[in-house]
Amino acid sequence: MDARADAAPYLSPAARRLYERSQGRATPASPLPRVLIFAGAFLGLSAISLVGTGYSYNRITQFEHPRIPTEVASDPSGLSKQLKELRAKHKQLESTLAAKTPKQAYLVIDQTQNRLYIRKGEESIHTAVCSAGSGYVLKVEDEKAAKKSGKDTYVFDTPRGVYKILRRVERPVWKKPDWAYYEEGKPLPRSDSDRFETGVLGKYALHLGDGYMIHGTLYKSMLGRSVSHGCIRLGTEDLQMVWESAPIGTPVYIY
Repeated sequence: MDARADAAPYLSPAARRLYERSQGRATPASPLPRVLIFAGAFLGLSAISLVGTGYSYNRITQFEHPRIPTEVASDPSGLSKQLKELRAKHKQLESTLAAKTPKQAYLVIDQTQNRLYIRKGEESIHTAVCSAGSGYVLKVEDEKAAKKSGKDTYVFDTPRGVYKILRRVERPVWKKPDWAYYEEGKPLPRSDSDRFETGVLGKYALHLGDGYMIHGTLYKSMLGRSVSHGCIRLGTEDLQMVWESAPIGTPVYIY
């Protein structure tokens, strides 16, 4: 007995008809339903990649994506008509994707898997292991300090959305923010000159705005884990690749 037959009772009616056809228990199987399913899945995934995950700090321009039929026609003429419509919608979606894909090199950051991709068109030029935001919530225990700064909670997340490289800095100097002292349990320095530290951001820093950067790290053994305070950390060689590939204005897609 075909082990796959056990799955048939859990399929939807339309999917069960397709399954039975493939097993020779109904009208002779046609290659059209498989093409429809594949095309529908492709359209659905492509639409999600364009619309976004729904969690974004910057609004992503949306578009009306093609409607996908929920039922598969049961007769050959109906299948042919649906296939023709899907091919036309597929072509339309490919055209929309091509129009939205930057012509120059761009960066894609998958903060769930902690991967950064340098891409050009549909081709990935380089893949790097990175570290994105930990999602940790820091509560300021010192009420007086919290009141003075006007903030008592910090969330160390990497924002999702569409960004651009706004500024590039070689040998960056880090000005430690208030949360860095709260996290270490230290009092805030009286002078801003005491906040500056060198070497902790690596050789380069590429600014995305709102204090977020792509930069190097002293904690290379932690790359691949979500441990940053919101910035994207890279190893030395990968940071060099990004620096050479991403001039000011380079699009950066974070999801």
